[in-house]
Amino acid sequence: MSADTLHTSAHGHDHGHDDHAHGDHGHGEAPHGSLRGYMIGFILSVILTAIPFALVMTGKLDGTTTAVIVLAMAAIQVVVHMVFFLHMTTTAEGGWSFLALLFTVIVIVITLAGSIWVMYHMNANMMPSPAAVTETMSQQ
Repeated sequence: MSADTLHTSAHGHDHGHDDHAHGDHGHGEAPHGSLRGYMIGFILSVILTAIPFALVMTGKLDGTTTAVIVLAMAAIQVVVHMVFFLHMTTTAEGGWSFLALLFTVIVIVITLAGSIWVMYHMNANMMPSPAAVTETMSQQ
């Protein structure tokens, strides 16, 4: 029996392994970073860290504005890290890693928003009012 006969099915179709590499399963190559990409990501990360640090240390803005800017810079920095260091794009791994990330973000937002909503309403509904505390103390 020849090698060609071994790779031929009962229907006469060739199912040999010469058509594709053993490790190729059609998933595509993961994107690789370049030195330029890593440097851009690093410089952006440093800037996105230095701005909030400077705002907090100098105290130039009021607390609410500073907090909003710090949170915005943190969110932007997460995106920078995902794109430049983790190479997460909509085309990586056929888009599945992006969909997994999107699902994770949605679950986290729902969990955090729900937790804050529950805690706020528990605090508002369970804590006694100052008038009730004063009335209870005067009765004792």
